[in-house]
Amino acid sequence: MPKYRVNDAAVDHAHHLIDARRYVLRSRWGDVQPSAADATRYLKTHTWDEYAAWHLGLTDGADEHTKRRYAFVLGDYTRIHRMGIISCHYRAAEWGHKDIELAAHEILQYLDNSRK
Repeated sequence: MPKYRVNDAAVDHAHHLIDARRYVLRSRWGDVQPSAADATRYLKTHTWDEYAAWHLGLTDGADEHTKRRYAFVLGDYTRIHRMGIISCHYRAAEWGHKDIELAAHEILQYLDNSRK
């Protein structure tokens, strides 16, 4: 099983999106989660750093500037999705990636507290 570390740029990006109110509170994540084809389209007009900012996890040992490097996508490349954050939290908890789980939890709390 791959090992991951938290992508601090994604945490910062998530906070920025939340502060800018670029989020979706209710969505069917399975219907809106970006596909591999969506990622390829995004990369045609964006940098790898911009792509990376949407992914909470960095895969240890994976080459930079490859899709394999980035995991735990938080949004649809335009807005962060609350259900995307919850999905990251759940998947990370399920597979024992504690740092990713805690980072997703922190982002979820940040989103929920921003709406008060």
